[in-house]
Amino acid sequence: MRFSLICVFTLILFSACQQKKNVQPDSEKTDTQMVTSEESSLPRQDVTSTTLTKGKIESVREIPVYSRIAEQIVMFGVENTGQMVKKGQVLVRLNDVALRDKILHSRAKLEKAEFQYQAILMGQGYKHDRLDAAPENIKKLARINSGYNEAETELHELEHQLSYCTITAPVSGAVSQIKNTLYGAAQPGEALFYIVDTEHLKVCFNVLENELAKYEEGAILTVTTVTFPSERHKATVSAFSPVIDSNGMAHVEATLEPHPHLMPGMTAFVTIATL
Repeated sequence: MRFSLICVFTLILFSACQQKKNVQPDSEKTDTQMVTSEESSLPRQDVTSTTLTKGKIESVREIPVYSRIAEQIVMFGVENTGQMVKKGQVLVRLNDVALRDKILHSRAKLEKAEFQYQAILMGQGYKHDRLDAAPENIKKLARINSGYNEAETELHELEHQLSYCTITAPVSGAVSQIKNTLYGAAQPGEALFYIVDTEHLKVCFNVLENELAKYEEGAILTVTTVTFPSERHKATVSAFSPVIDSNGMAHVEATLEPHPHLMPGMTAFVTIATL
């Protein structure tokens, strides 16, 4: 009987100790949860929010390419709109046959005027091999009377016009608005085509009036495109409209850093991060 009582007492003590062990972790867990809850309720100083705005990429300038003289086009290196060209690339050649013929006649005219110039000086007593010894005012008068100055000016002008027969791209970019064709007649003041300057682009977008303060001049933006969504491009706010439209929107423009994947007309998403 006594042995049975001892066994029962031992079992009761063991059970009590086991329950105490099981209760202790729950208590510690509760304390940990309370601390975590308190920490999460504290304000964080490094949290940022972003504003995503939709816009369009545009070219800063579209340059017309003109001919300076009226001649027929004998080479037209522009095939279609969107064609990429490099600055200095030869795009158009004009017929120069008539100009070269005029240059030949002008050179002959200059040679004749030079002969007359020398004859005038020799007629005043200066030897052929000592014409440079004549006073400057005498030589100047001889050049005028011989027609030398006029012939020299005419030749320089024709040679300068000859350079106009080769038309190069003034900037690198994409061809647009083609106005002429091969064997067409180029006319001064009439654009042959235009070149969109793809090295100077901007992103344009509208923001709400209450967000305009975020887009002050010089603010740095991140731009992505629909075509290349994984690429990030840097842009700097360069201008914004001082007028708020009837919908409470303001127009903002930001200059983009050049990149071969950026083209005018692309849809862009502008992101600005704020503390």
